Amino acid sequence: MRIIIAGAGKVGRSVAELLAQEGHDITIIDHDPDTIQNVSNALDVICVEGSATNPETLREAGAAHADLLLAATEQDETNMVCGITARKLGTSHVIARVRDPQYLHQVDFLREALGLSVIVNPEYECAKEISRTLRFPGAARVDAFSKGSVEIVEHKVPAGGKLEGVALKELVQRFGAKVLVGVVERSGEGLIPNGNFVLKAGDRLSITGSTTELRRFFIAIGQYKRPVRRVMVVGGGRVAVYLTRMLQESGIHVTVVERDRERCDTLCDLIPEAHIVCGDATRSDVLQEDGIATADAFVAVTGDDEDNIITALYAKSCSVDKIVVKVNREYCAAILENAGLDSIVSPKEIVAQQLARYVRAMGNSMGGSMETLYRLADGKVEALEFKVSEDSACVNIPLKDLKLKPNILISAIIRGGKSIVPDGNTRILPGDHAVIVTAAGRIENMDAILEGKA
Repeated sequence: MRIIIAGAGKVGRSVAELLAQEGHDITIIDHDPDTIQNVSNALDVICVEGSATNPETLREAGAAHADLLLAATEQDETNMVCGITARKLGTSHVIARVRDPQYLHQVDFLREALGLSVIVNPEYECAKEISRTLRFPGAARVDAFSKGSVEIVEHKVPAGGKLEGVALKELVQRFGAKVLVGVVERSGEGLIPNGNFVLKAGDRLSITGSTTELRRFFIAIGQYKRPVRRVMVVGGGRVAVYLTRMLQESGIHVTVVERDRERCDTLCDLIPEAHIVCGDATRSDVLQEDGIATADAFVAVTGDDEDNIITALYAKSCSVDKIVVKVNREYCAAILENAGLDSIVSPKEIVAQQLARYVRAMGNSMGGSMETLYRLADGKVEALEFKVSEDSACVNIPLKDLKLKPNILISAIIRGGKSIVPDGNTRILPGDHAVIVTAAGRIENMDAILEGKA
C-alpha cells in the first residue's frame, strides 16, 4: 500500500517505522531538512522536504496515486488543510491528527465536511488508556474489545503469589473465574501457552475475560486493589485535561499539579471542579503538601520523560497504590520497568496501533472486518478483534476441529454483547466478534488464522 506521512515528529516517525516493517511503501514529508536527513538515515522510506499544505510538495510525494495519507504535523489546522488538499489531488483515504480539545465534540462534523476518513487524537486516546487502567488498578495495562465486553489485562506474577507454579489448565478450577491466559512474556519472549504451561514468578501475563470474571479472578489470587477515589495528576497538558474530565465523570477527585502559572489559570477554566496546584512536582514538599500521601493513584503526564520518571519514583517511595507514567522514549520505559513501575503509556504507540489496524482493514476485509488491534509483550504479540462474516471458513466448526496456524489462539468470542471464554467444543457463529491472539506474524483477516489461508 502507498502511504504518505506528513510530519516526522514522534507520532509520524513511530507510525512510519511500524508500517514500513509491515511492507508498505512509505513517503514522509517534513519541512525541516535535518529531520528529513535523520529519518532518511534511520528508516527505509522515501523522504520529501517541504510544506505538507503545498500541492506541489504533495504531488512530489505521490498524493495523486496514494492509498492513504496521515497528516501528523504539530498544527491541527495544517493537518486539516493537508488532508483536504491530498483528497483533491486523488489520495484515496486521509487520516488527520487533531489534538485541540475544542475540536473533540466536532469530530463527526469535521470528518464529513473535510472529507477525512479518520481523525485521531493521541492525547485523548492516551487519556482513555490511563482511565481504563485506573478502573482496574490491579492490572499493569487494560485493553478493551467490543466496547468493553471483553478486556485483556496485563499482570506480573509476584514471587510467592498464588499463581506461581500453577499450570494454566488448573486456573478455572482453582480460582473459580472464567478467564484465559493468552500471552506469557518470559525472559523477553512473547509466548502463546497451552494448558500444560506452568507459571513462574516474573512472568507477565495477558489475561482475557469479562470485567466481572477478571475482578473475581484477581480477588481469588489476592491481587485485587480497592477502587481509585483520589488521583494526583502531574502535568497540565492535553492528556491531563482529557483524563481529569473522564475521571470526574466517575466521581473521582482529581488534583492536578502544574508548574506554569498561566497554564494553571487556563486549567481552572477547562476543568473547574479539579483541584489545581501551581508548583514544581519534582519537589517532594509540593507533592506532600498537596496530598500525595492520601492519593490512591498517581499519574505523571508532563511533556518531559525525565520529570515523569522522577515524580513516579517518588510516588512509589510514598507507597501510592497505583502509578501510571507517560513516556515517549523506549529507554525510559525500560528504566521504569526495572524499577517495578509497569503501567506505562505512550501516545505515539497508541496511535501507531490505531493506524496499523486501519491500514490492515483497508488492505483486506475477507472473512470479517478488523475492529481492534493491540500490540502486547512489547510488540512481539498482537491481539486482534474481527467481526465474523457468514462466508468465513471458521464458522459453525468446533474450535478443536479448526486447523489453526502455530502460535495463534482464539482467546474470546463476543456474542450479543456477552463474552464467551471458548473451549474445544465452542463454535464461532456469523456476526460474532472473535478476539485472536497471535505471535505468528501479521494477520489481516479472520480466515488467515487457518492453515493454508493467506
